[in-house]
Parts: sequence; structure tokens; C-alpha cells
Amino acid sequence: MKRYLPSLSVLLAGSGIAVSVLAADHGDAPAALNEPTADITDIYAWMTDDRSKLNLVLGVNSNAGPGAAFSNAVTYVFSVSSSQGYKQPQQSTRVLCKFIDTTNIECWAGNQYVVGNPSSPQGIVSPEGGLRVFAGLRDDPFFLEYTGFANTTKAAVDAVVADQVTFDAQGCAQLTPGQQTALVGLLTHGADGAPPSNTFAGQNILALVVQVDKSLVNVGGPVLGVSASTHSN
Repeated sequence: MKRYLPSLSVLLAGSGIAVSVLAADHGDAPAALNEPTADITDIYAWMTDDRSKLNLVLGVNSNAGPGAAFSNAVTYVFSVSSSQGYKQPQQSTRVLCKFIDTTNIECWAGNQYVVGNPSSPQGIVSPEGGLRVFAGLRDDPFFLEYTGFANTTKAAVDAVVADQVTFDAQGCAQLTPGQQTALVGLLTHGADGAPPSNTFAGQNILALVVQVDKSLVNVGGPVLGVSASTHSN
């Protein structure tokens, strides 16, 4: 089984500009939910302040309970593409992590390897210092007003079905100011106009956090793209 969550943006790692890469996938079909430790919720990526290292975070197991643990039957993979510019030829580098048991992990990135218990806040670091890894239970960082999102989606679909929305040559919806205001109002409120709330408040995920030297992943150029996948062994 493979579960993928692609990046939504790129990191300009060598230009002094750091753009976070993130995506979310908290709702899935039963087949994915049957393997919660392989079910990706989010990925995040950003550069350190000095632009020397890339931080990567992969979340799995939405609404993880207090005893939740990573599986040693799953390989967790970050794929980092690098190029000289947007839409230019890319080279790919993978950061792989696999749990040996419920406590210890081993990870690889380029010529760096680290093994041990990654549960302390400082994580574990490879002998050369180019790879640091933390893994453990953490508060779900994703914020969503789910009722508002569902109401907005329904209203948008209903408007299309009723032929109340026009589309341009590229297939993009052309909403009137009134339609835009109505959808924003639904999106920013809960049921019956209630103030928005975070549907995921109080929920946890299993977080795999990796910090890697930029030199290990920018072999094709300074522009980086990030995606993540899980692979059942």
C-alpha cells in the first residue's frame, strides 16, 4: 500500500526566500483509515533562518490516541526535488525512515544515517550532524471549521447544478461579488451562523520531524519541491 500527499508549493532554498510547503488530508476512504499509521494527514516544509537546513514534518494517524505508535511495517518517505528554476529539469532525493520496533527508528538521507530512539524533543542526530530526527505524539496543527467547509462546498455545488455559475475558457468559475460574499460567509462560520471553531482542537497526530542539511537535497539546484509517501512493507 502506498499513500501519497503532494506538496502545494515550492521552497526557494538558495535564494533567501523560504515558502512553507503544506497540504492536508484528514478525510479518507475506509481502506486508508484501516492503516492509520500509514495514513498521511499533513506535510510541512521550511528552511531554517540561516537557510542551511531544510525542516520536514510528516503527520499520520489523525486523532491519534494516547497510546498511538508508529508502525514498523511502514516506511515513511520524503521526496525532495531540486532544480535550477521553476518548471526546469529536476533531480530527486529521498529521505527514508523506518521504525525498527515501537521505540527505535532508522533514517537515511544521502550519505547520512541515524538510528535510535527519536522521542526526546532534541531528537537523534547522525554522526556527521547533517540529519536530525524526532518522532512522537503531537497536537494536530491543522485548523479547519469543518461545518463551514461542508456548507460552502454544498452551496458551490448547488449553484453549479442550478446553472448559476459561469466558467472561463480555462474552466475556472467566475463568481459574482454576491456569490463570493455568500461563500466566504459560510466558510467562516459554523452551524446556523455560529462563530468558527477548530474541528481538530484537542486532537493529536503522530509527527515525524526531520531536519536535513540543504546540501544533501539541492543536488539539482536551489529550487526545492517536497512530497511525502508511506509504503507498507
